[in-house]
Amino acid sequence: MSVLATTSGVSFAVLPALVLTPAVGALIVAVLPRRRPELLKLVAVATSAVVGAMAVWLLTAFDTGHGADLQFVSRRDWIPDLGIQWLLAVDGISLFLVVLTGVLFPIALLAVDPGHDDRAYYAWLLLLEAGVMGVFLALDLVIFFLCFEVVLVPMYFLIGRWGHDNRAYAATKFFLYTMAGSALMLVGILTLAFLHADATGGDVTFDLVTLAEAQSLGTTTARWVFLSFALAFAVKVPIFPLHTWLPDAHTEAPTAGSVILAGVLLKLGTYGFLRFGLYLFPEASHYFAPAFLTLGVVGIIYGAVVATMQRDLKRLVAYSSVAHLGFIVLGTFSLNTEGLEGSLLQMVNHGVSTGALFLLVGMVYERRHTRRIDELGGLQKSAPILAAVFTVVMLSSIGLPGLNGFVGEFLILVGAFNAHRWWAVAAAGGVILAALYLLWAYQRVFHGPAEGDNASVSDLRLREGLVLAPLLVLIVGMGVYPKPVIERMEPAVDALVAHVEAHVEGFTEPTSRFGADVEAGSGHDGGYDADGHSDGHGDVGGDDH
Repeated sequence: MSVLATTSGVSFAVLPALVLTPAVGALIVAVLPRRRPELLKLVAVATSAVVGAMAVWLLTAFDTGHGADLQFVSRRDWIPDLGIQWLLAVDGISLFLVVLTGVLFPIALLAVDPGHDDRAYYAWLLLLEAGVMGVFLALDLVIFFLCFEVVLVPMYFLIGRWGHDNRAYAATKFFLYTMAGSALMLVGILTLAFLHADATGGDVTFDLVTLAEAQSLGTTTARWVFLSFALAFAVKVPIFPLHTWLPDAHTEAPTAGSVILAGVLLKLGTYGFLRFGLYLFPEASHYFAPAFLTLGVVGIIYGAVVATMQRDLKRLVAYSSVAHLGFIVLGTFSLNTEGLEGSLLQMVNHGVSTGALFLLVGMVYERRHTRRIDELGGLQKSAPILAAVFTVVMLSSIGLPGLNGFVGEFLILVGAFNAHRWWAVAAAGGVILAALYLLWAYQRVFHGPAEGDNASVSDLRLREGLVLAPLLVLIVGMGVYPKPVIERMEPAVDALVAHVEAHVEGFTEPTSRFGADVEAGSGHDGGYDADGHSDGHGDVGGDDH
């Protein structure tokens, strides 16, 4: 059955609406007559704005008292004979990624005009939003896989048709890398479901909670199946050394494509590790944690060093993503509350800060038609407001205290230090290197003498400022007062840590809440009752709410 979210006496299935609204919007844009091009952007932005409004409403209606429970559960049988369901839900782990998606897409649509073939451009972006929402909300493994794969097609065409000079190569490389990893994950999903059915003597199911709570696979089998999931997620993150598609994709993608790629698409991999890797395979996650911690730290250092040597400003920001995502991997596989909270918070922070950086790089390119750092210089003299905004966003990416990037990195390093001290010490060097390459890039682009066309660059326009304003508010607000975000994440993170601890023999979280031990089983298990509710707390807006 479907559990409806209710407010002010009006019932609506909010989670299916978050997935279906942009898909319907894409269809409407695709059939609009060519003689009315002015309607294309209006319909696309309006559709995405409606999705954003629903995501913000979801945030306000989310019951913080039951943050570990699955809320707004929507369950419908799709293919009963195969055990496949239309199963969507949200908790403290997925909530802010849904909100981030709802906020970034209308900004990307408003900020940049495609220049040609508007109808296909807006339709692909809306379809991409539908797929991303599906990934963050799906709790049926088949639905998750379908949405995980759907996003490849719109991004392939966005890079290939609206990208820069080497767009065909970048689009093909992106598609092949991510498709190869996902194919292996499909084998893992089928293996998990059928072995679970054999072990329990029941019907085949792809329900995440049922599979995770049963833990019906043997230790060796679970480790192999975990690796099939982990490879797909590692490519999507991407984790070193599977990262080589990312700089090319970012560099050649249109500005809106880069914003969405950095803001939400890369989070599909890191979210996959949290939601599926750790939850479905707690013992395997613990067993392989040292390997992923090592790859995370290598990614931090490698990404920072290579970013320092880049001559293309956009490629520099792309390699900075490799370093930042290495921090997220480090926090995830610390397997404690601080590390997981920090990695989840950093997913949101990276989406906001790096999304804003790509918007700013696009604005610079629009004015100068070049991204080569040695051809820029002195832009601050003619565009002081643009330089000031770039400074704030750059400092947030560095992790300056008082801005959003600091909070996530601090929690990650605390969690890593408590669990794996030397990895945390090595990762801290990445913070210093981030300051080096970003400050040096800023100095070369905005300071120094303004020669030639650099002397006449226009300053930030009103429309551009309005587009950037929400991101700047989030950068400062989440840096100064992150408590509302953390308190909604924390119950779900605690429950996940307790789940890992309960299923790993001899494993105890070193410290949590800065010294307080987490008791096994202290969190909610996130299960459903007989009617499809999540622990009795899925019916938001009912008598209990």
